[in-house]
Amino acid sequence: MELRTLGRTDLKVTSVCLGTMTWGNQNTEAEAHEQLDYATSERGINFIDTAEMYPVPGDPKTQGRTEDYIGTWLNGRGRRDDLIIATKITGRSSMTWCRDDGINPRHTKAQIDEAVEKSLRRLQTDYIDLYQLHWPDREISGFGFHSYYDYDAQDMEPLEDILENLNRHVEKGNIRHIGVSNEFPWGTMKFLAIAEARGWPRMVSNQHVYSLVSRRYDYANAEIAMREDVGLLAYSPLAQGYLTGKYDNGALPDKSRKKLFGGFLGRYEGPGGVEAITDCNDTARRLGITPTEFALKFVESREFVTSNIIGATTMAQLKENIDAHEIVWTDEMEKEAARIHHQYRSPCP
Repeated sequence: MELRTLGRTDLKVTSVCLGTMTWGNQNTEAEAHEQLDYATSERGINFIDTAEMYPVPGDPKTQGRTEDYIGTWLNGRGRRDDLIIATKITGRSSMTWCRDDGINPRHTKAQIDEAVEKSLRRLQTDYIDLYQLHWPDREISGFGFHSYYDYDAQDMEPLEDILENLNRHVEKGNIRHIGVSNEFPWGTMKFLAIAEARGWPRMVSNQHVYSLVSRRYDYANAEIAMREDVGLLAYSPLAQGYLTGKYDNGALPDKSRKKLFGGFLGRYEGPGGVEAITDCNDTARRLGITPTEFALKFVESREFVTSNIIGATTMAQLKENIDAHEIVWTDEMEKEAARIHHQYRSPCP
Protein backbone atom coordinates (compact mmCIF):
# COMPACT_ATOMS: atom_id res chain seq x y z
CA MET A 1 0.00 0.00 0.00
CA GLU A 2 1.53 3.30 -1.11
CA LEU A 3 2.11 6.00 1.51
CA ARG A 4 1.66 9.69 0.64
CA THR A 5 2.34 12.81 2.71
CA LEU A 6 -0.70 14.63 4.07
CA GLY A 7 -0.17 18.28 3.14
CA ARG A 8 2.90 19.79 4.77
CA THR A 9 2.65 17.54 7.80
CA ASP A 10 4.78 14.63 8.93
CA LEU A 11 1.86 12.23 8.54
CA LYS A 12 1.99 9.51 5.90
CA VAL A 13 -1.39 8.20 4.81
CA THR A 14 -2.18 5.30 2.54
CA SER A 15 -3.24 6.17 -0.99
CA VAL A 16 -6.45 4.30 -0.24
CA CYS A 17 -8.67 5.59 2.58
CA LEU A 18 -11.50 3.61 4.15
CA GLY A 19 -14.77 5.53 3.87
CA THR A 20 -17.52 4.85 6.39
CA MET A 21 -20.69 6.72 5.46
CA THR A 22 -22.89 3.60 5.19
CA TRP A 23 -22.08 2.33 8.69
CA GLY A 24 -25.08 2.63 10.96
CA ASN A 25 -27.59 2.56 8.12
CA GLN A 26 -26.67 0.00 5.48
CA ASN A 27 -24.06 -1.68 7.68
CA THR A 28 -24.30 -3.01 11.22
CA GLU A 29 -21.70 -2.41 13.91
CA ALA A 30 -20.34 -5.94 13.45
CA GLU A 31 -19.98 -5.38 9.70
CA ALA A 32 -18.22 -2.07 10.28
CA HIS A 33 -15.76 -3.78 12.62
CA GLU A 34 -15.17 -6.55 10.08
CA GLN A 35 -14.35 -3.96 7.42
CA LEU A 36 -12.00 -2.15 9.77
CA ASP A 37 -10.20 -5.35 10.73
CA TYR A 38 -9.73 -6.39 7.11
CA ALA A 39 -8.69 -2.98 5.75
CA THR A 40 -6.19 -2.20 8.49
CA SER A 41 -4.80 -5.58 9.51
CA GLU A 42 -4.89 -7.50 6.24
CA ARG A 43 -4.49 -4.76 3.65
CA GLY A 44 -2.42 -2.15 5.47
CA ILE A 45 -4.78 0.83 5.15
CA ASN A 46 -4.00 3.37 7.89
CA PHE A 47 -6.45 6.15 6.94
CA ILE A 48 -10.13 6.18 8.02
CA ASP A 49 -12.59 8.94 7.11
CA THR A 50 -15.89 9.69 8.81
CA ALA A 51 -18.11 12.66 9.78
CA GLU A 52 -20.33 13.75 12.62
CA MET A 53 -23.43 13.59 10.38
CA TYR A 54 -22.82 10.00 9.16
CA PRO A 55 -24.39 7.71 8.14
CA VAL A 56 -25.77 9.13 4.90
CA PRO A 57 -28.49 10.13 4.17
CA GLY A 58 -28.54 12.33 7.25
CA ASP A 59 -31.20 11.41 9.79
CA PRO A 60 -31.77 12.38 13.44
CA LYS A 61 -32.22 8.71 14.39
CA THR A 62 -28.80 7.65 13.09
CA GLN A 63 -26.62 10.79 13.29
CA GLY A 64 -23.29 10.05 14.96
CA ARG A 65 -23.69 6.29 14.76
CA THR A 66 -20.78 5.86 12.34
CA GLU A 67 -18.35 7.56 14.73
CA ASP A 68 -19.78 5.41 17.53
CA TYR A 69 -18.95 2.23 15.59
CA ILE A 70 -15.40 3.40 14.95
CA GLY A 71 -15.06 4.31 18.62
CA THR A 72 -16.09 0.89 19.89
CA TRP A 73 -13.66 -0.73 17.44
CA LEU A 74 -10.80 1.54 18.51
CA ASN A 75 -11.55 0.85 22.14
CA GLY A 76 -11.57 -2.89 21.55
CA ARG A 77 -8.48 -3.12 19.35
CA GLY A 78 -6.17 -0.61 21.06
CA ARG A 79 -4.56 0.47 17.79
CA ARG A 80 -5.26 4.20 17.92
CA ASP A 81 -1.69 5.42 17.36
CA ASP A 82 -1.26 3.25 14.26
CA LEU A 83 -4.08 4.98 12.39
CA ILE A 84 -4.97 8.35 10.92
CA ILE A 85 -8.57 9.20 11.83
CA ALA A 86 -10.34 11.97 9.93
CA THR A 87 -13.77 13.37 10.71
CA LYS A 88 -15.81 16.43 9.76
CA ILE A 89 -18.03 19.12 11.22
CA THR A 90 -21.35 19.55 9.41
CA GLY A 91 -21.58 22.67 7.28
CA ARG A 92 -24.36 25.22 6.95
CA SER A 93 -27.55 23.20 6.66
CA SER A 94 -30.99 22.45 8.09
CA MET A 95 -29.77 19.34 9.95
CA THR A 96 -30.74 20.79 13.31
CA TRP A 97 -30.43 17.39 15.01
CA CYS A 98 -26.63 17.71 14.84
CA ARG A 99 -26.73 20.35 17.60
CA ASP A 100 -27.96 19.97 21.17
CA ASP A 101 -30.07 23.13 21.05
CA GLY A 102 -31.67 22.28 17.68
CA ILE A 103 -30.23 25.19 15.69
CA ASN A 104 -29.02 25.11 12.11
CA PRO A 105 -25.39 23.99 11.90
CA ARG A 106 -22.90 26.78 11.28
CA HIS A 107 -19.16 27.13 11.85
CA THR A 108 -19.40 29.34 14.93
CA LYS A 109 -17.06 29.02 17.90
CA ALA A 110 -19.75 27.41 20.06
CA GLN A 111 -20.71 24.90 17.39
CA ILE A 112 -17.11 24.00 16.57
CA ASP A 113 -16.50 23.41 20.28
CA GLU A 114 -19.59 21.23 20.58
CA ALA A 115 -18.88 19.24 17.43
CA VAL A 116 -15.25 18.54 18.30
CA GLU A 117 -16.05 17.38 21.82
CA LYS A 118 -18.91 15.14 20.68
CA SER A 119 -16.79 13.54 17.95
CA LEU A 120 -14.01 12.86 20.46
CA ARG A 121 -16.49 11.13 22.77
CA ARG A 122 -18.06 9.04 20.05
CA LEU A 123 -14.68 8.04 18.61
CA GLN A 124 -13.41 7.24 22.13
CA THR A 125 -10.18 9.09 21.50
CA ASP A 126 -8.49 12.18 22.88
CA TYR A 127 -7.35 13.53 19.53
CA ILE A 128 -8.48 13.71 15.90
CA ASP A 129 -5.74 13.49 13.28
CA LEU A 130 -7.58 15.44 10.58
CA TYR A 131 -10.58 17.66 11.30
CA GLN A 132 -12.42 18.90 8.21
CA LEU A 133 -15.09 21.48 7.44
CA HIS A 134 -17.58 19.19 5.67
CA TRP A 135 -18.73 22.00 3.40
CA PRO A 136 -18.44 25.80 3.64
CA ASP A 137 -20.34 27.90 6.14
CA ARG A 138 -21.16 30.48 3.49
CA GLU A 139 -24.13 29.99 1.19
CA ILE A 140 -22.89 28.46 -2.05
CA SER A 141 -24.02 26.38 -4.98
CA GLY A 142 -23.14 23.03 -3.49
CA PHE A 143 -23.41 19.44 -4.57
CA GLY A 144 -24.17 18.92 -8.23
CA PHE A 145 -24.03 22.61 -9.14
CA HIS A 146 -23.61 23.86 -12.70
CA SER A 147 -23.65 27.64 -12.24
CA TYR A 148 -22.54 30.16 -9.62
CA TYR A 149 -25.23 32.28 -8.02
CA ASP A 150 -24.65 35.63 -6.32
CA TYR A 151 -25.65 34.85 -2.78
CA ASP A 152 -25.41 37.29 0.13
CA ALA A 153 -21.65 37.51 0.57
CA GLN A 154 -22.02 38.93 4.07
CA ASP A 155 -24.09 36.04 5.42
CA MET A 156 -21.19 33.89 6.53
CA GLU A 157 -18.96 33.28 9.50
CA PRO A 158 -15.70 35.15 8.84
CA LEU A 159 -13.05 32.70 7.70
CA GLU A 160 -10.59 34.24 10.15
CA ASP A 161 -12.94 33.45 13.04
CA ILE A 162 -13.39 29.86 11.85
CA LEU A 163 -9.65 29.33 11.54
CA GLU A 164 -8.96 30.94 14.92
CA ASN A 165 -11.45 28.62 16.61
CA LEU A 166 -9.97 25.56 14.93
CA ASN A 167 -6.52 26.72 16.00
CA ARG A 168 -7.65 26.74 19.63
CA HIS A 169 -8.40 23.03 19.38
CA VAL A 170 -5.06 22.38 17.71
CA GLU A 171 -3.33 24.17 20.57
CA LYS A 172 -5.33 22.12 23.11
CA GLY A 173 -4.30 18.91 21.37
CA ASN A 174 -7.82 17.91 20.38
CA ILE A 175 -6.95 18.20 16.69
CA ARG A 176 -3.61 17.54 14.98
CA HIS A 177 -4.37 18.97 11.51
CA ILE A 178 -7.24 20.64 9.67
CA GLY A 179 -8.70 20.44 6.20
CA VAL A 180 -11.59 21.56 4.04
CA SER A 181 -14.16 19.56 2.12
CA ASN A 182 -16.29 20.51 -0.89
CA GLU A 183 -14.39 23.81 -0.86
CA PHE A 184 -13.91 26.16 -3.78
CA PRO A 185 -10.59 27.73 -4.81
CA TRP A 186 -11.47 31.08 -3.24
CA GLY A 187 -12.11 29.58 0.18
CA THR A 188 -9.03 27.39 0.13
CA MET A 189 -6.71 30.24 -0.81
CA LYS A 190 -8.26 32.62 1.72
CA PHE A 191 -7.75 30.09 4.51
CA LEU A 192 -4.12 29.64 3.45
CA ALA A 193 -3.52 33.38 3.36
CA ILE A 194 -5.03 33.87 6.82
CA ALA A 195 -2.99 30.99 8.22
CA GLU A 196 0.23 32.45 6.85
CA ALA A 197 -0.54 35.94 8.14
CA ARG A 198 -1.55 34.80 11.63
CA GLY A 199 0.75 31.82 12.13
CA TRP A 200 -2.21 29.46 12.41
CA PRO A 201 -2.50 25.92 11.00
CA ARG A 202 -2.75 25.50 7.24
CA MET A 203 -5.45 23.49 5.55
CA VAL A 204 -3.71 20.25 4.55
CA SER A 205 -6.35 18.71 2.29
CA ASN A 206 -9.57 19.26 0.37
CA GLN A 207 -12.03 16.37 0.31
CA HIS A 208 -13.95 16.64 -2.93
CA VAL A 209 -15.95 14.58 -5.40
CA TYR A 210 -13.65 13.20 -8.11
CA SER A 211 -14.06 10.46 -10.68
CA LEU A 212 -13.87 9.74 -14.41
CA VAL A 213 -17.18 11.60 -14.82
CA SER A 214 -16.70 14.27 -12.11
CA ARG A 215 -13.47 16.12 -12.92
CA ARG A 216 -14.16 19.77 -12.18
CA TYR A 217 -11.49 19.59 -9.49
CA ASP A 218 -8.97 19.64 -12.35
CA TYR A 219 -10.01 23.12 -13.44
CA ALA A 220 -8.64 25.12 -10.50
CA ASN A 221 -8.36 23.13 -7.27
CA ALA A 222 -5.78 20.74 -8.70
CA GLU A 223 -3.23 23.54 -9.15
CA ILE A 224 -3.77 24.59 -5.54
CA ALA A 225 -3.21 20.99 -4.49
CA MET A 226 0.11 20.85 -6.33
CA ARG A 227 1.48 24.33 -5.56
CA GLU A 228 0.16 24.70 -2.00
CA ASP A 229 0.26 21.06 -0.83
CA VAL A 230 -3.47 20.89 -0.17
CA GLY A 231 -3.96 17.42 -1.59
CA LEU A 232 -7.20 15.95 -2.80
CA LEU A 233 -9.01 13.36 -0.70
CA ALA A 234 -11.24 12.03 -3.45
CA TYR A 235 -14.73 10.85 -2.58
CA SER A 236 -17.25 9.04 -4.81
CA PRO A 237 -14.50 7.71 -7.11
CA LEU A 238 -17.00 5.10 -8.30
CA ALA A 239 -19.72 7.70 -8.87
CA GLN A 240 -21.73 6.10 -6.07
CA GLY A 241 -21.65 2.75 -7.83
CA TYR A 242 -22.38 3.81 -11.39
CA LEU A 243 -18.76 3.21 -12.43
CA THR A 244 -18.85 -0.40 -11.23
CA GLY A 245 -21.28 -1.29 -14.00
CA LYS A 246 -23.96 -2.49 -11.60
CA TYR A 247 -26.52 -0.01 -12.95
CA ASP A 248 -25.71 -0.65 -16.62
CA ASN A 249 -28.68 -1.06 -18.97
CA GLY A 250 -31.11 0.12 -16.31
CA ALA A 251 -30.27 -2.57 -13.75
CA LEU A 252 -31.39 -1.88 -10.19
CA PRO A 253 -29.79 -4.35 -7.75
CA ASP A 254 -31.43 -5.07 -4.42
CA LYS A 255 -29.89 -3.19 -1.49
CA SER A 256 -28.13 -0.77 -3.85
CA ARG A 257 -28.11 2.90 -2.86
CA LYS A 258 -30.15 3.79 -5.91
CA LYS A 259 -32.87 1.32 -4.96
CA LEU A 260 -32.82 2.38 -1.32
CA PHE A 261 -32.59 6.15 -1.74
CA GLY A 262 -33.71 6.90 -5.30
CA GLY A 263 -33.04 10.54 -6.24
CA PHE A 264 -30.09 10.73 -3.86
CA LEU A 265 -27.90 9.77 -6.84
CA GLY A 266 -29.45 12.19 -9.30
CA ARG A 267 -26.18 14.00 -10.05
CA TYR A 268 -25.18 11.01 -12.19
CA GLU A 269 -28.32 10.97 -14.32
CA GLY A 270 -28.24 14.47 -15.76
CA PRO A 271 -27.54 15.41 -19.40
CA GLY A 272 -24.60 13.41 -20.69
CA GLY A 273 -24.13 11.51 -17.45
CA VAL A 274 -25.56 8.15 -18.50
CA GLU A 275 -23.70 8.29 -21.82
CA ALA A 276 -20.39 9.09 -20.15
CA ILE A 277 -20.80 6.38 -17.52
CA THR A 278 -21.69 3.81 -20.19
CA ASP A 279 -18.62 4.81 -22.18
CA CYS A 280 -16.39 4.47 -19.09
CA ASN A 281 -17.66 0.99 -18.29
CA ASP A 282 -17.52 -0.22 -21.89
CA THR A 283 -14.02 1.21 -22.30
CA ALA A 284 -12.79 -0.61 -19.20
CA ARG A 285 -13.99 -3.93 -20.53
CA ARG A 286 -12.42 -3.21 -23.91
CA LEU A 287 -9.12 -2.54 -22.11
CA GLY A 288 -9.37 -5.93 -20.43
CA ILE A 289 -10.05 -4.62 -16.92
CA THR A 290 -13.17 -4.19 -14.84
CA PRO A 291 -15.05 -0.88 -14.64
CA THR A 292 -14.12 -0.73 -10.95
CA GLU A 293 -10.42 -1.11 -11.72
CA PHE A 294 -10.55 1.58 -14.41
CA ALA A 295 -12.38 4.05 -12.17
CA LEU A 296 -10.39 3.57 -8.96
CA LYS A 297 -6.92 3.32 -10.49
CA PHE A 298 -7.62 6.47 -12.54
CA VAL A 299 -8.22 8.48 -9.37
CA GLU A 300 -5.23 7.06 -7.50
CA SER A 301 -2.97 7.82 -10.47
CA ARG A 302 -3.59 11.59 -10.35
CA GLU A 303 -0.52 13.35 -8.95
CA PHE A 304 -2.60 15.79 -6.88
CA VAL A 305 -4.50 13.02 -5.06
CA THR A 306 -3.37 12.29 -1.52
CA SER A 307 -5.83 9.45 -0.92
CA ASN A 308 -8.75 7.81 -2.66
CA ILE A 309 -11.73 7.26 -0.35
CA ILE A 310 -13.48 3.95 -0.99
CA GLY A 311 -16.64 2.68 0.63
CA ALA A 312 -18.43 -0.66 0.58
CA THR A 313 -21.50 -2.33 2.04
CA THR A 314 -20.18 -5.90 1.61
CA MET A 315 -16.82 -7.53 2.19
CA ALA A 316 -16.73 -8.64 -1.44
CA GLN A 317 -17.06 -5.01 -2.56
CA LEU A 318 -14.37 -3.90 -0.13
CA LYS A 319 -11.91 -6.52 -1.35
CA GLU A 320 -12.62 -5.68 -4.98
CA ASN A 321 -12.16 -1.96 -4.34
CA ILE A 322 -8.81 -2.40 -2.62
CA ASP A 323 -7.61 -4.92 -5.21
CA ALA A 324 -8.47 -2.48 -8.01
CA HIS A 325 -5.62 -0.19 -6.92
CA GLU A 326 -3.06 -2.91 -7.53
CA ILE A 327 -3.28 -2.86 -11.33
CA VAL A 328 -0.75 -0.90 -13.39
CA TRP A 329 -2.06 2.33 -14.93
CA THR A 330 -0.98 2.28 -18.58
CA ASP A 331 -0.59 4.89 -21.30
CA GLU A 332 -3.55 3.36 -23.11
CA MET A 333 -5.73 3.77 -20.02
CA GLU A 334 -4.60 7.38 -19.68
CA LYS A 335 -5.42 8.05 -23.31
CA GLU A 336 -8.91 6.63 -22.93
CA ALA A 337 -9.58 8.56 -19.70
CA ALA A 338 -8.53 11.77 -21.48
CA ARG A 339 -10.75 10.96 -24.46
CA ILE A 340 -13.77 10.43 -22.22
CA HIS A 341 -13.13 13.72 -20.44
CA HIS A 342 -12.70 15.67 -23.67
CA GLN A 343 -15.86 14.14 -25.09
CA TYR A 344 -18.22 14.58 -22.12
CA ARG A 345 -16.56 17.38 -20.07
CA SER A 346 -17.33 16.21 -16.55
CA PRO A 347 -21.11 15.82 -16.82
CA CYS A 348 -21.66 14.75 -13.18
CA PRO A 349 -20.53 17.62 -10.92
